[in-house]
Amino acid sequence: MSTPYRDQTLRRGEAPISTRERGSATLWGVALMGILMTVAAGFATVGSARVALHRANSAADLSALAAAKLAMTDPAAACARAAALAAQNGVELTRCQITQEIADVWTSLPVSLPLLGTRTLTGRARAGPAVTPP
Repeated sequence: MSTPYRDQTLRRGEAPISTRERGSATLWGVALMGILMTVAAGFATVGSARVALHRANSAADLSALAAAKLAMTDPAAACARAAALAAQNGVELTRCQITQEIADVWTSLPVSLPLLGTRTLTGRARAGPAVTPP
């Protein structure tokens, strides 16, 4: 037999529940879930940006090493090789400069971030011989 909520009798030691408070735990639960989802989305956005930045920097490092390897033997082909290697890593080579045997490389990676839209992240690397020959 089911009785309506207001007609239920209280057991010994129980406090009566006000009808004003019915469902308030649900509202608190929904609010907490909203806060947790917002924090999770923020962490996901920051994580995505950091991964993309590491990707742009890693591609710049590899491209600079490839350009530095060719800088002494074929400086004209050094930047072309760096651009090809950057493209293989999914980034764009925006600038390449060969000064003697030192290669300076700049890369860019457009990334779409939630709530922030599309941003372009850049990476830069410099490579050359450890010791300059006399």
